[in-house]
Amino acid sequence: MRLGIMQPYFFPYLGHFGLIANTDRWIVFDVTQYTPRTWMNRNRVLHPTEGWNYVTVPLANSSTQIRIHEARIADPRAAARSIEGKLSHYRRKAPHYETVRRLVAGTFAAAGDSLVELDVQGLQAVCRYLDIPLRLEVCSRMGLALPQHLEPGDWALEICTQLGADAYLNPASGRALFDPQRYAGRGVALQFLEVGEFRYDTGPYPFEPGLSILDVMLWNSPQQIRDALELVCRCVPAL
Repeated sequence: MRLGIMQPYFFPYLGHFGLIANTDRWIVFDVTQYTPRTWMNRNRVLHPTEGWNYVTVPLANSSTQIRIHEARIADPRAAARSIEGKLSHYRRKAPHYETVRRLVAGTFAAAGDSLVELDVQGLQAVCRYLDIPLRLEVCSRMGLALPQHLEPGDWALEICTQLGADAYLNPASGRALFDPQRYAGRGVALQFLEVGEFRYDTGPYPFEPGLSILDVMLWNSPQQIRDALELVCRCVPAL
């Protein structure tokens, strides 16, 4: 079983779904300290004039004093309206605007005030839309006996050991955090996903790389996105 473990992110970039597409089981890692101003409650879409623009979900308790799973949205309805407003300039330009608008609205409607649940609902909605298999579990709800203090690269190893995974896949950008020998010592093959750039037509706007999956979906069909994942994502061994 190849395991993927990542913090909950708000409609993350295409490479996040490349990880999901290349794993057998996906763990939303929400048991450590919350870090404000990260991808957990915000992402980027095209700006109506140039460059990119943040879409953000304001929190009622954004603080390093809470665990990720304790984060609460200040006003879910207001956040949903704000994000729809920041997507509205796509209305007459992006071919899949209405589909994406409904997907975002449905995600907020299903999530309540939990940031983790919002991010989970977003992952599930996108994977359903793209027809990407997703076997997802939320770490704080699994009853795992995890040590209180671990190095960043060791959380995944501990979870892999407890769940009996024989392979772990991480973004290649995080290579420096992991010791392949420690993973091999527990019978876990450490692997990394390299993600190339996917360029696509954004109509009247200049293309911006690395934006939220929302931007990708606004301009591309599910089949085009699945084809892109095949082209730009590559799993490589750690050693």
